[in-house]
Amino acid sequence: MRFLVTGGAGFIGSNLAKVLEKSYRCKVYVLEDFSSGHFKNLTGFEGEVITGDLSDAELWRWLRERFRFDVVFHQGAVTDTTVQDQNRMMKVNAESMRYILDACLQWKAKLIYASSAGVYGNSPPPMREEEGLLPENIYGFSKLMMDRIALNFLQEHPEMRVVGLRYFNVYGPGEAYKGKTASMIYQLYRQMREGKRPRLFKWGEQKRDFVYVEDVVRANLLAFERDISGIFNIATGQARSFNEIVFILNQYLGTNYEVEYFDCPYEFYQNYTQADISKARKELRYEPLYSLEEGIREYLRRLL
Repeated sequence: MRFLVTGGAGFIGSNLAKVLEKSYRCKVYVLEDFSSGHFKNLTGFEGEVITGDLSDAELWRWLRERFRFDVVFHQGAVTDTTVQDQNRMMKVNAESMRYILDACLQWKAKLIYASSAGVYGNSPPPMREEEGLLPENIYGFSKLMMDRIALNFLQEHPEMRVVGLRYFNVYGPGEAYKGKTASMIYQLYRQMREGKRPRLFKWGEQKRDFVYVEDVVRANLLAFERDISGIFNIATGQARSFNEIVFILNQYLGTNYEVEYFDCPYEFYQNYTQADISKARKELRYEPLYSLEEGIREYLRRLL
């Protein structure tokens, strides 16, 4: 069995690629353009790396002719939600989905892809898969278009299997190379480790559904193992504030930093995300194993 992981040198993709090798003893290929992924995330990876741009139609023609994959785990994307280049965001995140689906159709391969909670914008929580699809930035819109392309494909090809996983706020090992787009958990940890006061937008009560990367990887494996298609929220189902993160980090690091609050510079900012994960629980048998406290504790073991 052969697996392809797009964005495989990125945060989630690299974690997934290495677990796939270990769990299934299979041949894993990574497709990566290294615009945000980093080769050091693939330390210990034993498969092959294909270097190329997701939105390059010629690349996908070459891949269709040269390879055959049984499952494609599509994690590659422009992940910086502050990018304003609408054309680039749509070409990489949405248009490339058409190339991937065409390839999967030729290979008769299952596709499992990364969608995002960005599709919900500031819709009232808890966010459900069929409701509140009101993205407020081009990133969220591009991910919603991915979902639409996938659902239309399934209508035309019901024999195929396509699973979209709407990740909420993922954190964990491998995200350091994302820079400013790394999770708030990592950003706050770095500030505090460097002896600085943690900085938050006023007044730190913005809430997110934080999910540890190991739960996200396990959701991908469940999607692979089950004979199912559809779109699913992947999160914990619990919303926690940024202030709570600082409190937990202070506890674990043995520090007592007070927060420095400042005005939010963004015109659009998600203030509250919380997933309804009942569909994933029922159909994927997904159950998050890490609370925020447990996830941060495990993460710090890897960071310190």
